Amino acid sequence: MAREGKVSLKSSDDELFDVTEAVAFESGTIKDIVEDIGTASAIPLPNVSSKILSKAANYLHNKNLLDLTCETLVGMIKGKTPEEIGKNFNIKNDFTPEEEEEVRRENQWALQ
Repeated sequence: MAREGKVSLKSSDDELFDVTEAVAFESGTIKDIVEDIGTASAIPLPNVSSKILSKAANYLHNKNLLDLTCETLVGMIKGKTPEEIGKNFNIKNDFTPEEEEEVRRENQWALQ
C-alpha cells in the first residue's frame, strides 16, 4: 500500500515500487487505473516485470519518455541504408533474394 501522495506499483514478479503520484500520473495507463480503483492497494502491472518496469514507456503511455526514445532511434537510423540499420541493430536478414526484391519493389518510395 502506498502512503499519501504515493502510488504503489506491483510488477508481474510481485515486486512493489512506491512512486509519487506526479510520476505515476505521467503514465496514462496508471492514471486511468488510479482513477478507477484508487490507491488503497498496489496497482498491478501484470505485463511488466520488475526488471523492465522503469523502461516500459509505450506500455505506460509516458509520452515524454516515448518521444525521447523515438528521437534517439531516429538519430540512429537517419541517413543509413537498410543494411547498415540491420547491422547496427543486429537484425538478421532472413528473406530470400526473391522476397527481398519484392519488399524493395513494394516499398520503393521509402528507399529513395
